[in-house]
Amino acid sequence: MAKSTIVEKVTEAIRPAIDEANLELVDVEYVKEGGNWYLRVFIDKPGGVDLDDCQAVSEKIDTILDELDPIPQAYFLEVSSPGLERPLKKPEDFHRFKGHLVHITTFAPVDGAKSFTGKLLDYTNEGIRLDVKGKQILLPHQQVAASRLAVEF
Repeated sequence: MAKSTIVEKVTEAIRPAIDEANLELVDVEYVKEGGNWYLRVFIDKPGGVDLDDCQAVSEKIDTILDELDPIPQAYFLEVSSPGLERPLKKPEDFHRFKGHLVHITTFAPVDGAKSFTGKLLDYTNEGIRLDVKGKQILLPHQQVAASRLAVEF
């Protein structure tokens, strides 16, 4: 079974349990590192998640996955926070984090660059608008390869 199909099936199966716990399902990854497979589930809530949240979700979804058995090989289940530099994937993510510092990479150069760090101004049908050092830049959705929050030190 393809990795993307596994991620879709797992996401669909576990979303109700995560919603029921009043948590946000940020992302699901299924990756091979070294000789091991990992199913990583990233959750969040306002104010952040703690170890108890991760443990409770892990126990709930472990039961669901045991019953569904969507993954043919052995894997490690990891449930965690997306971290300070959480990915921005859904339109709701971009709306929620307007005004925050973000880092976006593009598939092809936009205004001569493929990497942008700036204040998230807006998310529209045309693209993602950033303020990068006082200059507004519009990044078309089809050009965006990855988006995440950025941390200033």
